[in-house]
Amino acid sequence: MAPSFDWWGKDAHRGTSVIVKMENPNWSISEISSPDDDEEYGVGGGGGQGEFSGGGARKGGRGKNAKQITWVLLLKAHRAAGCLTSLASAAVGLASAVRRRVASGRTDSDAASSPPEESPVLRTRFYSCIKVFLWLSLLLLGFEVAAYAKGWHLGAAELQRLVLLPSSFGIRGLFESLYSDWVRIRAEYIAPPLQFLADACVILFLIQSADRLILCLGCFWIRYKNIKPVPKQAIGSESKDPESGGEDFPMVLVQIPMCNEKEVYQQSIAAVCNLDWPRSNILVQVLDDSDDATTQALIKEEVEKWQQNGAHILYRHRVIRQGYKAGNLKSAMNCSYVKDYEFVAIFDADFQPAPDFLKRTIPHFKNNEELGLVQARWSFVNKDENLLTRLQNINLCFHFEVEQQVNGVFLNFFGFNGTAGVWRIKALEDAGGWLERTTVEDMDIAVRAHLQGWKFIYLNDVECQCELPESYEAYRKQQHRWHSGPMQLFRLCLPDIIRSKIGFWKKSNLIFLFFLLRKLILPFYSFTLFCIILPMTMFVPEAELPAWIVCYIPATMSFLNILPAPRSFPFIVPYLLFENTMSVTKFNAMISGLFQLGSAYEWVVTKKSGRSSEGDLYSLVEKEPQQQRGASAPDLEAVAELEPQPKKKSKKKHNRIYRKELALAFLLLTASARSLLSAQGIHFYFLLFQGISFLLVGLDLIGEQIE
Repeated sequence: MAPSFDWWGKDAHRGTSVIVKMENPNWSISEISSPDDDEEYGVGGGGGQGEFSGGGARKGGRGKNAKQITWVLLLKAHRAAGCLTSLASAAVGLASAVRRRVASGRTDSDAASSPPEESPVLRTRFYSCIKVFLWLSLLLLGFEVAAYAKGWHLGAAELQRLVLLPSSFGIRGLFESLYSDWVRIRAEYIAPPLQFLADACVILFLIQSADRLILCLGCFWIRYKNIKPVPKQAIGSESKDPESGGEDFPMVLVQIPMCNEKEVYQQSIAAVCNLDWPRSNILVQVLDDSDDATTQALIKEEVEKWQQNGAHILYRHRVIRQGYKAGNLKSAMNCSYVKDYEFVAIFDADFQPAPDFLKRTIPHFKNNEELGLVQARWSFVNKDENLLTRLQNINLCFHFEVEQQVNGVFLNFFGFNGTAGVWRIKALEDAGGWLERTTVEDMDIAVRAHLQGWKFIYLNDVECQCELPESYEAYRKQQHRWHSGPMQLFRLCLPDIIRSKIGFWKKSNLIFLFFLLRKLILPFYSFTLFCIILPMTMFVPEAELPAWIVCYIPATMSFLNILPAPRSFPFIVPYLLFENTMSVTKFNAMISGLFQLGSAYEWVVTKKSGRSSEGDLYSLVEKEPQQQRGASAPDLEAVAELEPQPKKKSKKKHNRIYRKELALAFLLLTASARSLLSAQGIHFYFLLFQGISFLLVGLDLIGEQIE
């Protein structure tokens, strides 16, 4: 009989109430009796027996419980079907994205995505080397599969017999002869140098892991002892009227370098103009290097609006744009009025300092004449935008929370991050000012100031909001610049470091830790060990990599890296795989910078999306409502009245196919297939998932997806 579904309309409901607990996959049911159940269960008025006194009385209850269990199981089945449907939908969407990406045919070798100064020969040389490894691995895989099909199970005894003994007929077959020669060649000539290179990379890996462990222990000690820089005297403690200025509020120059960044210029100018500092003691320089006439007009108009509202702000545009950001800052520091200022604060175009930024940084300079730089921490308004931004957030949280903080506390030296920092102008002058010789002008000026004896302070509790690149193309170009520049700088600074008058240990820290270990060795071993040596050991089993190198130590290092961002623990496995995937870009950049190849001098402004923190915007509105309203709407009519300029061909954003990453994906997947023949479990899973990671990145499926 079909169940009735109008039970809720009845006056009286007879049945057993059921509580279903869904937290545990092993369901549990609790029965709660009601007065209406007395007759059914045979409960007497004073019999003193429990509700389960009669065997026949349980029959009806059991039938109803079975119905409830059936509904619970059906509900679970429905939810499982929903999960499968969502997974199928995601798979279909992924396949559709891959099909569109392949059909578009846009790769990283297109002229639009390549720097003009990089020759095609240099651009394809690294890719050609990877292709050679790929085709060789495919050939060897076919060779090994054919050998496995013949019953040669790749054990040591079988290989020895194959090399030394003739076939059962006394004459070797052609394939058997070729395979035995290959086994002998790889055992005698290929395995020893491959094993030597693997052991060397393992030693470098262990040294770098020890360095990271020491940094983490230093960070734990700082937290345990609650060590942090404390100013000797707070701002405003001597001056009763903040707007009157005086010695308590030194003269501060604020610089905002930008170039064609119309998405973010308003929010950065608004944030800087709302800094809580006497207007007579602050000057804001908007250093616009834009070559787009419309963007220039919009930025200039924004500056004029803030000038009308009383802000002390100037607009500067260079006619001859040389030296990128360093040339822009150098030109601004040559102005005659700079001599009237004692400190300079620098913010990139997407940075939004809090109103009390200067009041929390400038006091550290007072009565500390050796201090040259105060660096603040970055925070990110779009860290949860997609998987790529989440993984970047893990990396940068470790950089600021551990690396910068530990080096600042124990060494008084770290690399300037290029923005969200305050410099003593005298320290900049002693270091020789900004130089355009590398693409990491911030690290360059920090190293030269350190060689002159200046000390640095890092403030982990002072944050400045900014944006992370949301597309893989933008992130890839940013990482290329960040890893090629230090190698350029190392070549140029090494003689100066050796000749400098700083102590032996400071020289050793600069050469061996700051440059060699963290800027050269890290990208070298991560790419060579996990992307080249590991897959090659699958085809040359005489050279081995132990499981603790492939799995346990990388997992431990990833765990340490993710500690400063505890909310990102669910992404620990994608983080480990993505870091190895990015090693190809970092290795390529490191080689370019070390040997002065064409792409080493590539400078591409990281694309911004213009995302702002709602909390910051609300605080700005509450603090300066009239100014914020006046700055929020550009005068488009005035822009339209400008003299017509030759229009630049607009570049549309596209997702691309990255050939090096794809080639490495197929190399790793081929090696994982080969590892199945020798039943290497950990190696197989690592190569499989690492190959899939390279495949997703090569098809540009990790960051912003453009329809």
